[in-house]
Amino acid sequence: MPHFEPFYADKLRGSLGVVDAEAVLDLREASREQAVASIQDMLERSRFAQGKSVAIRLSPPPEGGGETLFQPIGKALLEAKKRGWIDRLQTLPAQDGLGFYIMLSGKPESRP
Repeated sequence: MPHFEPFYADKLRGSLGVVDAEAVLDLREASREQAVASIQDMLERSRFAQGKSVAIRLSPPPEGGGETLFQPIGKALLEAKKRGWIDRLQTLPAQDGLGFYIMLSGKPESRP
């Protein structure tokens, strides 16, 4: 069994993060309404552009516990994946904090 440096081992495991993304959508300071609107806007725009990778950063839970945007944003992204707007959906690796790494499908290519 070959041994890999941690960087390459993470790549093989699929832990793509902020440094791997073509764009970053930082929602750490956004309200729930702003975050959901930003995600919907990104998804709608992506349907008419080339596919690209995006890291979505979310705030960690407040000290002492509480709600985060992880669940509502995750549900919206999962629905978009079911619709075919997202090719890849995974959580960010621990060192990047709370969030998701996605690969937007982009505009479908026309076939003659």
